[in-house]
Amino acid sequence: MIIVTGATGQLGRQIVERLLTRAPADQIGVSVRDPQKAQAFADQGIRVRQSSFTDAASLAHAFEGASQVLIVSVDKMGEEAVRQHRAAIDGAVAAGARRILYTSHMGAGASSRFQPCRDHAATEDALRDSGVPFTSLRNGFYAASAVQFLGHAMRSGEVALPADGPVSWTAHADLADAAAVILADEGRFDGPTPPLTAAQALTFDDIARIATDVTGRAITRSTAPDDRFRQQLVGRGVPAEAADQLLGIFAASRTGEFAAVDPTLATLLGREPITLSAVLRKELSDNDGH
Repeated sequence: MIIVTGATGQLGRQIVERLLTRAPADQIGVSVRDPQKAQAFADQGIRVRQSSFTDAASLAHAFEGASQVLIVSVDKMGEEAVRQHRAAIDGAVAAGARRILYTSHMGAGASSRFQPCRDHAATEDALRDSGVPFTSLRNGFYAASAVQFLGHAMRSGEVALPADGPVSWTAHADLADAAAVILADEGRFDGPTPPLTAAQALTFDDIARIATDVTGRAITRSTAPDDRFRQQLVGRGVPAEAADQLLGIFAASRTGEFAAVDPTLATLLGREPITLSAVLRKELSDNDGH
């Protein structure tokens, strides 16, 4: 039984959908906070069980009979994130899983300027300490984040962001495909994978040019000082801690933390990864269709 946590989230749901093409439904289980949101999986014969990373008994139930457990990282930061990940790791060990997999991030490291990368590094330490073989999926930076940063620039024609460096923006769909391949080929990677990235690392200058091509409208990129950008975020109601974390993305990218480009993802997929241009085109067509 392969168990996937967070299976109603953007990445987790796609991983399970891809896994269904590689493994029988009765060998897949999902661990979710709200089983009603996973009804479509239950209808396909997937085992759906409720659990929370803060409830050890629920994890024992959700992970029962697991051969592999894929822990999708939580939407938390700092000690709370690491605590929940440790609880999930302990649950997988207690359930007797042969291998634990985890959605980590390229650039994971204790000295990263981006808080989630420090959290991923701490979680990878916990995986090493667990005594169970593990695979840490060093996912490229989500292309969806680049789209969010563009925000209303697709309409206004200007994107004002802090100074940045190149980032390997990578599509959720590709990372989900890769996770399914790795789950179906148990033990293909032991420990952290190479960075699972798209074929290009792009700055927001590059992205503005791509957005111009995609929309057919001139989109310019201007540089906002870090302090002013933070003030604007807080002024729009973004909590100060969250604003600091967003700034961390730019600080980390300026020092090259997300600049790696690696062929491993393309090898796993058997094709070239989705380009940011294709991601933007799909976003645009989806929005036009609403």
